[in-house]
Amino acid sequence: MSNKNKLFSGFSSVAIHGGHDKDPSYAHLTPIYASSTYVFDEAEQGMRRFAGEEKGYLYGRWGNPNTTEAEDKIAALEGFGVTDENGNPIVLKAILHASGMAAISTMLIATLKAGDKILSHYSLYGGTQQLIEIVLAPLGIEVIIIDLRDLNAAADAIKLDSKIKMLYLETPANPTIQCVDIDELTRLAKFNNLIVAVDNTFATPYLQQPFKYGVDYVVHSTTKFLNGHGTAIGGVLISKDLAHMSGYITKVHHLLGGSSNPFDTYLLTQGIKTLEVRMERHCHNAMEVANFLEQHPAISKVNYLGLISHPDFDIAAKQMKHPGAMLSFEMKSGLDAAKKFIDKLQMCIRAVSLGTCDTLLCHPASMTHFSVPKEKREQYGITDSLIRMSVGIENVQDILADLEQALR
Repeated sequence: MSNKNKLFSGFSSVAIHGGHDKDPSYAHLTPIYASSTYVFDEAEQGMRRFAGEEKGYLYGRWGNPNTTEAEDKIAALEGFGVTDENGNPIVLKAILHASGMAAISTMLIATLKAGDKILSHYSLYGGTQQLIEIVLAPLGIEVIIIDLRDLNAAADAIKLDSKIKMLYLETPANPTIQCVDIDELTRLAKFNNLIVAVDNTFATPYLQQPFKYGVDYVVHSTTKFLNGHGTAIGGVLISKDLAHMSGYITKVHHLLGGSSNPFDTYLLTQGIKTLEVRMERHCHNAMEVANFLEQHPAISKVNYLGLISHPDFDIAAKQMKHPGAMLSFEMKSGLDAAKKFIDKLQMCIRAVSLGTCDTLLCHPASMTHFSVPKEKREQYGITDSLIRMSVGIENVQDILADLEQALR
């Protein structure tokens, strides 16, 4: 019996059981389907499957049972408790990718054409900004970057340029933890017939569900909190436009070749099962760490959405269950102090990426956003003294003790 269409009352129940079909060989967990291709009982069956007249797997790049389970699980989580304009449970489709960048690439290439423009905001993930500026710009797709926390500025930008076709949001943003109002910006975008896409990686569907506000697409780097253990790269694209997702977008995805693999997908599925309990601990620890850092004499600024001092505190409280596990902070004594602090860490890990069980710290200006020109970095708030921190689920006393000795 399939659990796919069963209604669960709790988020973790969906995370554990959603998308799972009983294995034909009665394995408890869906086995890893390490096969590049799939066989047909007869020629006519193969013809029917290629024609879309019969469901079934054809070729590993086009999907397998591991991929299907993860896709259905993520779609169920992003839509959990969300209803459409008629009050019915929203139905979403997810397409798993080899990375978050592959998911973003599929979405942008499948929805935009030469001459179109994207309206976005300060402090995007470095890879996303490079994709738009280095890959899409030569194809005739441009980006306009403004501070979208200013709704009047957003309205003016849209009014002044009829070529803007998409509003692309990343909230909370990387690495300054800025937060934009999904609800108000989506209302503005829809009034002007724009596509709305949201990168929900930092928040996860447990903390924030953009489809509540009528957005068109949500993307995740599943490498991060969804996997939760730093064991596999992946990305996912989710939408409520089922026909477009099953048709043209699936075709673009297959042709670009950014498909996930069974082993990484298996690891992702197991990681998602503990998403709620991990995020609760992540967020609890992050709040403790943020309060500690805000009071420390060596720190000049802390960017964390749970602090009243954060300019986007109210927006985050409006659209997020908790303020999240990500924060960043600036050292008073600049770059040298930042490097010395990072070098002195004993338990916390010096690494890029985020969302793992252990606490990770990095220096965005010289690492994740190194390719962004210095003047743009500084305009976006990515200073040389800024450190990004993904707060893990260790005992918070040990995290604080490590930070204290490194700052001493």
